[in-house]
Amino acid sequence: MSTLEQLLDREAIRDCLYRYCRGIDLADEQALRSAYWEDAHDCHGPYNGPASGFIEWALGALKHFDCSVHQITNVLIELDVDRAAVESKFNAFQRSPDAAGILRQVVILGRYADLLGKRFVSQAAFD
Repeated sequence: MSTLEQLLDREAIRDCLYRYCRGIDLADEQALRSAYWEDAHDCHGPYNGPASGFIEWALGALKHFDCSVHQITNVLIELDVDRAAVESKFNAFQRSPDAAGILRQVVILGRYADLLGKRFVSQAAFD
C-alpha cells in the first residue's frame, strides 16, 4: 500500500468518525447511515446488533436531548489491506430534562474500538 493510499485511507476513516458524531449530535439519520456499511454490526452501550437497529434506537433516544456534542480525540489507526483497527477516545456532552422537567447535563468519556472495512465501489454507483 503506497504512502498516498495510506494517507487517503486514514483521512476517509477520520471523515467516517466525524460523520458519525455529526449524525448523533444532530439526530441526522442520513449522516449516521453514511458512517456504516449496510451489513455493519454495532456494540454500543446497551445496544448490540445490526447497525441499522442501533441507528433507529439512537434516533429514538436522541429526540429527548436538548443538546448533544460528541468530540473524538486520540485517533489511532492500524491499516491493513482491506480493513483497519481504529481506537479513539470520545467526550460526549448531553443535556435533557429529567422526569421532573429539570435540565440535566451528562458528561460521558469513553473509548471507541472500531473495525472498519474497506470496500471498493464502482463509479457506476455514483452516476
